[in-house]
Amino acid sequence: MNLPATAREALEAFAQCPGWEQRARLLLQWGERLQPLTEQERCPANLVQGCESQVWLLGEQRDGHWHFRAGSDARLLRGLLAVLLARVDGLSATEVQAVDLADWFARLGLSRQLSPSRSNGLNAVLQRMRELAAPG
Repeated sequence: MNLPATAREALEAFAQCPGWEQRARLLLQWGERLQPLTEQERCPANLVQGCESQVWLLGEQRDGHWHFRAGSDARLLRGLLAVLLARVDGLSATEVQAVDLADWFARLGLSRQLSPSRSNGLNAVLQRMRELAAPG
């Protein structure tokens, strides 16, 4: 499977972290990488349904590849969004449909720390990405 360059970077960075504390600190750092959304972008139309915390998601297709931006007020969630965006950035619509969220977070060593509600929220974000990338 071809991973976007940023996804490979995430795998390498998280592989260096021996424990949850280090991974959590790294997640917070990755969350700071998210480009802030404007107040206009933080509108109900961009709000992802199914997340306990508020998450806004925007997507656009350029040259056949999807690029997403996301934001949240929750710091740790911003980090999780950043590594999710790293995984899907630049994929084709078909590749976005095939992303395995559980596998991605397992490879990062984060799956055991994800509560069921947080996993459901991240699945809702991925589902919204798939809807945006769906043809039609």
